[in-house]
Amino acid sequence: MNKTIGNILIIDDDKDVLTTCRMVLKQVFSKIDTLSDPSFIPNILNDYDYDVIILDMNFKPGVTDGTEGLFWLKKILSINSNACVLMNTAYGDIKLAVEAMKIGAVDFIVKPWEREVFIASVQSVFNLSKSKKQIHKLENTQKVLCNDINKEFSQIISKSKSMKPIFSIIEKVSKTDANVIILGENGTGKELIAREIHRKSTRADKPFINVDLGSLTETLFESELFGHTKGAFTDAGEDKAGRFEIASEGTLFLDEIGNLPLNLQSKLLSAIQNRTITRVGSNKNIDINIRLICATNRDLYSMVENGEFRQDLLYRVNTVEINLPPLRSRYDDIPVLVNHFLQKFSNKYNKRGLKVLPECYLALKEYLWPGNIRELQHLVERAVIMSEGKYITEDDFALKKSSMNYTSGSLNIDELEKQAIINALNKCNRNLSKAAEELGMGRSTLYRKMGKYGI
Repeated sequence: MNKTIGNILIIDDDKDVLTTCRMVLKQVFSKIDTLSDPSFIPNILNDYDYDVIILDMNFKPGVTDGTEGLFWLKKILSINSNACVLMNTAYGDIKLAVEAMKIGAVDFIVKPWEREVFIASVQSVFNLSKSKKQIHKLENTQKVLCNDINKEFSQIISKSKSMKPIFSIIEKVSKTDANVIILGENGTGKELIAREIHRKSTRADKPFINVDLGSLTETLFESELFGHTKGAFTDAGEDKAGRFEIASEGTLFLDEIGNLPLNLQSKLLSAIQNRTITRVGSNKNIDINIRLICATNRDLYSMVENGEFRQDLLYRVNTVEINLPPLRSRYDDIPVLVNHFLQKFSNKYNKRGLKVLPECYLALKEYLWPGNIRELQHLVERAVIMSEGKYITEDDFALKKSSMNYTSGSLNIDELEKQAIINALNKCNRNLSKAAEELGMGRSTLYRKMGKYGI
């Protein structure tokens, strides 16, 4: 018979009991240690990790009240709060068993025990011990992953005046559970803002679950968000929790909510309103407790006017609204962001000491940044990779000349936006759908702005 890989410690003053326990358990488990003097418990627990500790209730001759066992039980748990202890006594005192369980013992067995019953009891405690360790490992893994993600998304870098109102809103809204909608073009850092709100909230130690609604097909929508039961559809081989369940007690971030079809918007609205979801293939309602943050690069108000987005859903998700300015409205931030990404990628590619030539910043400020901060990050990474020597040149950035504002040299926001629209239309051969996508706005918004600027 293959032995279970497990460490068992038996503590008893009766050496015959120790011998019997060892003989019985060594046929099942890989490592059995025994201890007759409980005073050595602190030493042995500091040196070894045991899956199960079998502890006698009485050690001194003639003593049968179990106080010694309770004392050493408390001592073991003070050393290792996750220890799984099986109490072992010749006196079947129910009150004593209850007291031991209240302190933290996992189970209680009465001597003389039958071999099969004893093995079954130890095996049961062992299984519980492994489960506790696995849960503890998963919790630690989650903390590490969350910390790593928070480090990656931890810095909102800005000196721009246009970002000061954003920081003020974040401080005010973070400590509440108010629903937040973040509006802004592609690449402006909407997820970064969402994570910052979560990080500053009372739910910071709970999950932050990101769902890209734009990437979900209609057939996967309910399964991904609400979960499903085994056999609910062809590929449902097991029960699966949806993102709402997983995010419960934490924050659910629904990105690209403007891309959600009308028929699915009603299902999302129902879940948000009722604070309950139902897995696909089940009739059971599951209560949810989430902080909801949504984001989109589309003009939801125009979509409501055009019948493309439900007004009642818009009211539900935008208790607080944050409008992120594009990078072309944050030119003061370009040198700061460049230096930040330069340091990051210089370390990544082992090219420390790189510097950007001063004349590069003029070209970077003339660029209209249709891809915003995400584009800047990618261009800095490329520049670091392509650079030769200690200095990064304008050629290393490989800026698209079609997105350079050579015409006026103006930093006026309306002028820049007008020029960006003209450049996008020229680039896309007046294809409005493609131009709108290039600019990170909806077709209806592009129509309105073309009218505004007389294009």
